[in-house]
Amino acid sequence: MKSTVSTAELMERVQALVRPERWAHIQRVAALAREIAEKNGLDGERAYLAGILHDAARDLPLEELRRLAPPENEVEEAHPLSLHGRAARRLAEAWGVGDLEVLEAVEGHVYGVDPANGIGMALYIADVSEPGRGVNEEIRHLALSGHLLEAYRQAVDKKVRYLEAKGIPVHPRTLAVYQGLWHAP
Repeated sequence: MKSTVSTAELMERVQALVRPERWAHIQRVAALAREIAEKNGLDGERAYLAGILHDAARDLPLEELRRLAPPENEVEEAHPLSLHGRAARRLAEAWGVGDLEVLEAVEGHVYGVDPANGIGMALYIADVSEPGRGVNEEIRHLALSGHLLEAYRQAVDKKVRYLEAKGIPVHPRTLAVYQGLWHAP
């Protein structure tokens, strides 16, 4: 099911919820997600939409995040910002977005997505490698050269290693994605 609301209207809704710096990040991620998707034979406009929506809930108060996306495990209880992907999905659904792959991409940009979700992989990579972050340029270039799955493997691997090095527990869904990626074709 497609969206019942225009991308322009969704952009206005998201922009109203986030700080200017976050909005700039969102715009960079959306543009890069579109480009990555197109370079890998995917629908660039759907990837762009996922990029616009991905951090819609990121600047909400923690109480609101918990209301929209109640914690489901100890990691989410201890790190409520990890709820912002699921909360953004709830907002998008309430706004009329019905594209399941886009919604899964929005939710999964925090934890990771099944590799069958190409839009989700493009968004995940765009989020961790957009130029404003100043990191993961090699992953961005790999994705832009048509090697989406390998770029995604590297992005998830880097995230897991980063969290482990910082002593931050890895979300169970991220661990499942991480383990599954080494069995993907």
